[in-house]
Amino acid sequence: MCERHTKQKIYNGEVMKIALGADHGGYEMKNVVASYLKERGYTVLDYGTFSDESVDYPAYGVAVGEAVVNGDAELGVALCGSGIGIAIAANKVSGVRAATAHNVTSARLARVHNNANVLCLGARLLSDATILEALQSWLEASFEPTGRHQRRVQQLDAL
Repeated sequence: MCERHTKQKIYNGEVMKIALGADHGGYEMKNVVASYLKERGYTVLDYGTFSDESVDYPAYGVAVGEAVVNGDAELGVALCGSGIGIAIAANKVSGVRAATAHNVTSARLARVHNNANVLCLGARLLSDATILEALQSWLEASFEPTGRHQRRVQQLDAL
């Protein structure tokens, strides 16, 4: 493994914390994502679910969103079957900018253009490799706080 994947990610002097949550449709992939993040030096805060028994995704989207907004985590990742329902739930939390990504490009642009602080992924629609590649792209990207992007994110935050 190369050094950039093993070095701890530091945010405000501490290891970066990622809030992670999923419903039953994303449960198995959540565990894969958790391992992936831990291997790369992130601290993972797991908000469940903790089995593949049927549960309702809104609780997990909100839990991840609240963790980010409350400062318990710097970023959040949420998974359900499509990535759509859990994104809608996360976006109900004021201050969350959750985006559903379908590939590396949409994940990167969610961060660069929209400053998405929660990434939502569809465990039943995307391959494991696509999910991990999209996640890595999102984590490596940075918001471009200039011009139209800054103006639009400010408008979103004001809603």
